[in-house]
Amino acid sequence: MPGCHDDPSAAGRASSHGILPTRPVLSGFHPDPTVCRVGDVFYLACSSFEYAPGVPLFRSPDLVSWEQIGSAMDRPAQLRAAGTAPSSGVYAPTLRHHDGTFWLVTTDVSDGPGHLLMTAADPAGPWSDPVRIRAAGGIDPDLVWDADGTCHLTWSDAGIRQAVLDPATGALLSEPRLLWSGTGGRDPEGPHLYRVGPWWYLVIAEGGTGHGHAVTIARGPAPAGPFEPCPDAPVLTARGGPGPVQNTGHADLVERPDGTWAMVFLGVRPTGSFPGWHVLGRETFAVDIAWRDGWPVVAGPVEPAAVPPVRECLGERVPGPGWVGAGVFPGDVLRWSRDGWRLSARGHERTFVGRRQQHTTVTARAEIEAGGGAGALEIRTDPRHAVTLEAGGGRVRAVARVGPLVSVLGETACPAGTMLELQVVPSSAPRYSRERGPDEIVAVARTPGRAVELGRLDGRYLSTEVAGGFTGRMIGVSCTAGEIGVRRLEYRGEG
Repeated sequence: MPGCHDDPSAAGRASSHGILPTRPVLSGFHPDPTVCRVGDVFYLACSSFEYAPGVPLFRSPDLVSWEQIGSAMDRPAQLRAAGTAPSSGVYAPTLRHHDGTFWLVTTDVSDGPGHLLMTAADPAGPWSDPVRIRAAGGIDPDLVWDADGTCHLTWSDAGIRQAVLDPATGALLSEPRLLWSGTGGRDPEGPHLYRVGPWWYLVIAEGGTGHGHAVTIARGPAPAGPFEPCPDAPVLTARGGPGPVQNTGHADLVERPDGTWAMVFLGVRPTGSFPGWHVLGRETFAVDIAWRDGWPVVAGPVEPAAVPPVRECLGERVPGPGWVGAGVFPGDVLRWSRDGWRLSARGHERTFVGRRQQHTTVTARAEIEAGGGAGALEIRTDPRHAVTLEAGGGRVRAVARVGPLVSVLGETACPAGTMLELQVVPSSAPRYSRERGPDEIVAVARTPGRAVELGRLDGRYLSTEVAGGFTGRMIGVSCTAGEIGVRRLEYRGEG
């Protein structure tokens, strides 16, 4: 088959247990990966939900090491960030390169109707203002062009649907039709179409983005089918398996320059006692793909050999591509002064600017000058599931929020120069205790020559299993009133 490499010795298609990776290629809250290749370079985009800028974009020479090069939705004309609720906003994108142009299509569920289509000459930007595809509902849009240049839009809406699209105007040129409903799992979604040899392949996710998540595939003679499912489904899943990576699904295929293939997909890493909790969100993993009897087969993990420690500070004058705001663009609430950053409150919620927690062991430090305002160093899954070190009125207090419950863990004086510190450390509970959570969050106030632990919280309370939603932990600073000074904000992570 042209473009495919049959491997009769590959593992059976019926199970991918035992050959899945244990380490992500993109750690932390980076779900719903979509990938394309131009020449020798791979490009990848992910969902961003309520955080702005939206749709982070990455570049890699090898599918293992990734560098963020920007975000596709980096201005209000593309993304209406204000008022976006947790786990709303921008859902799964598709990134493609066609006819010399990069194309990105996605759904902002907080700003309907329809999907949003953007283009760029360079994935680092700038990206165009979006063309709205009003007549297609649902989520998870995909773009593909057939041999005569016809553009097909495929999406998830009570099954996988498709229509011919005019990408210049966003108009549908045919009536939407049901393409496939999967193999029987719930929530068929995340479709991607590819031409490989004589066949068109339709990859989808089904089973929900939880324990039943799986990747299934069908093939047909044309982009519109008819499609026959792979006889040995699913192509990839972790359900029922013992591995450390679970909930695997929502995949995208890519061909390497040498003709071999790979697949990126999302997964989570739950830890702690039964039933387990995942705190970093849905992350991006990768596997090699071989072809057997005209179907893709998981052939082995693609993963980094080790994860080096990271130290990152909120940059001078420019925050850096990984820093985002919750329902707000950082540039609208952060301003640079000669004394450092100034963060101002916006609206009734805590205004938050931060970055993803990407490591299992973390130390975050900030020096906050409250003045007449009120602010905090914060680790959160969402505003109602957070630990904050709040500074104001000459005091600092550690506050835990778990849904409607708000508890002050401890407080102390906060003289000038006090360093606020949040640590994420391994659980101190016995290994086989049912009280063993995924980790612990420790709140510390540091003054010259003195460190005061103000309290600690079991990390399960800042997990997706407790908070719900589709994101992961974030670490940064928040402001609840007026304006605060942020003289220093540092993230250190390892593991």
